[in-house]
Amino acid sequence: MARIAVIGAGMGAMAAAARLAVAGHRVVVYERTETYGGAVRRFERDGFGFDTGPGLLTLPAVYRDLFVKTGKAPLEDRVELVQVDPSSRHVFADGSEVSLPNATRAGVVAALDEALGAGTGERWGDFLVRAREAWDRTRRPLLEEPLWPNWRVLAEKEPYPAVPHKRLLRTRRAATLAEAGAWELRDERLAALLTSHALAHGLDPRTAPASAAVLPYMEHAFGTWYVRGGIRELARAVYERCLERRVEFVFGAEVTRIVEKDGRAAGVEPAGGPVAEADHVVADVHPARLRALTERPLDGEEDVRADPGAAASARFTVLLALRGAPEPGAAHRTVVHPAHPEREWDFLASPDGAEPPTPTVTVLRPDDPALRPDDGHESAVLTAVVPARAAWDDQRTVARYADLLLEAAGRAIPGLRDRLLWHEVRAPGAAEEETGARAGAVPAPALAAGQGRFLHPANSTRLPGLYRVGGWSHPGGGLPHAGMSGALVAGLIVEGPEFRGSQ
Repeated sequence: MARIAVIGAGMGAMAAAARLAVAGHRVVVYERTETYGGAVRRFERDGFGFDTGPGLLTLPAVYRDLFVKTGKAPLEDRVELVQVDPSSRHVFADGSEVSLPNATRAGVVAALDEALGAGTGERWGDFLVRAREAWDRTRRPLLEEPLWPNWRVLAEKEPYPAVPHKRLLRTRRAATLAEAGAWELRDERLAALLTSHALAHGLDPRTAPASAAVLPYMEHAFGTWYVRGGIRELARAVYERCLERRVEFVFGAEVTRIVEKDGRAAGVEPAGGPVAEADHVVADVHPARLRALTERPLDGEEDVRADPGAAASARFTVLLALRGAPEPGAAHRTVVHPAHPEREWDFLASPDGAEPPTPTVTVLRPDDPALRPDDGHESAVLTAVVPARAAWDDQRTVARYADLLLEAAGRAIPGLRDRLLWHEVRAPGAAEEETGARAGAVPAPALAAGQGRFLHPANSTRLPGLYRVGGWSHPGGGLPHAGMSGALVAGLIVEGPEFRGSQ
């Protein structure tokens, strides 16, 4: 039985802890805040409840597998998973809109043809076929296996089979997601639908590789899910599974140093406490903090290295307490697209001194009795992706941006201003307090191509006995990816460096 110290109680860390405990190891989790879940938090006020992190789940099979591998009770015995249908409603700047059914390619094609015009559905359907090819080529190396030592193979070759495009007497293929949208979909609304998936993860569609096509494909192929009571209930279920497996949690314990002995990680030192010896250390922290904890470089020039400035996007959130029940047929998720998306992309790339533009706004309306005081009220969450390094400590900027989100949300929620009881603004600094990531930056999922700029550091490090887990490591950010990182780290510790992932 090995002693394992885990730094942080995020979803990836807890997924690793539960699996390691089942393998017979003694696992202790040190969390600097007073609760578990990382970015998966809840805000409550006056009987209203809100998910302040992710509001929906894709690839629930990741957490089903976690519960199968760590105990008898399946995930569905602990939480109620509900498919969201429609998967999403999209409201475009020209006034057109479309509701996309959940996990049915034929249904999506028919809905697009009816709402946006004949031929649009076919073009989107053909795109999904190409996106599936990219998914098939990258699924194992990007999600199910530890990062290859020869990761440059993933970095240099674009797996998305782009359609040849003739431009200025030359034939070219899309190298970025924005180019794929413009050249292959040939409709500004379809292009907006595509690029919004990258934007939701903080990626600039003009620099995100075409392989980012796997992001909308995952939703269409595997569905979009909600957890009754909010996604925070998923974090609770994983935490309780850890407790059942006798994982120990120490809250309010900020680790200040990773202890080394004989050239390997040998424990952790919490603030104000004695050194806790360990045979392995698992860290679910931002790369800058991990470097500070070890006081040494963890990667060589040939390794994938996470630049804390590379994941420079964060989430700006507005929580709405509304009087009155939602209108019949209200979509759980509505995406409101701006008239000039390139202005938002410019803001993400160069926020210094820039006036915040009208953003792409995601409106979540779960219509969940657990998140409202009674049936005569409704809770809703507005989210936009913003540059983490903008002037979010300026209250005028925060107020101005919150108003932009409310204005956009008025196109999704009828009578919003009249129904509004109060709203709570959460600028990126609030997430920094909860997650420890600078300015509340949110990591994106790992993507192939792009010269490796969209990959994440390997779960193992150059310091023997030290492992990375969670969104800042392979395979990147997002609830499913966090769960996968936990499985990879557990495999590497239990089976050793020869571990090659699930079969």
